[in-house]
Amino acid sequence: MSQQINLFNPAFEKRKQALSAVGLLRGLGLVLAASAAVVWFGARQVAALERTAADAKVVLDAREAKRADVFARFPVPGKDPLIAGALGQAEADRSALLEAGQILQGGELGNTHGYADYFRAFARARVNGLWLTGASIAGAGKEIGLQGRVVQPDLLPQYISALSRESALQGKSFARLDMATAQLPAPGAMSAPAAGVAAPAPRFIEFSLQSSAAPASGAGAVKQ
Repeated sequence: MSQQINLFNPAFEKRKQALSAVGLLRGLGLVLAASAAVVWFGARQVAALERTAADAKVVLDAREAKRADVFARFPVPGKDPLIAGALGQAEADRSALLEAGQILQGGELGNTHGYADYFRAFARARVNGLWLTGASIAGAGKEIGLQGRVVQPDLLPQYISALSRESALQGKSFARLDMATAQLPAPGAMSAPAAGVAAPAPRFIEFSLQSSAAPASGAGAVKQ
């Protein structure tokens, strides 16, 4: 006959502890206290922000009131028609002066410095065997004409080269050259005795040197 032995002891079984009503109440109280603390802290922060915003609004309102008072006491003056007219006239005068200066610098009114520099340049550019008999200058020195005589034709390029080195004639050029052989009357040819033989008259070359469209005579013309 067999015998069963019960080895289970209820004392060694792990028991589940159920929360009691007191524990639940304590936990709920802690949660409520924490929530109340959070709400209280948030309310304080909101109140502080509201006070800051209210203070800023007071300052802004005071500044706006002060600004309105200043504009009321010192209104902005309107545009004075007299001042506007004076400014317009001054601007018109300035534009007229600038335009006049440009006209003078461009030489549209002719040479405003005279022609003395040109004639001094003609005199300095001297070549033996060549002499001038006439000169004409028109406008601002853009049209120049020279007439003269030369004993040898190869002296004329030397004279033109000497003219080109003069500062008053820088940038000037000649576009037309006319040359013709001539002969001076022999000295005493009209009263020479019949028996005598007159010496041959010296021969020379007359030239006319002109810039493009240079007039034969005009402003600053000198002839001999």
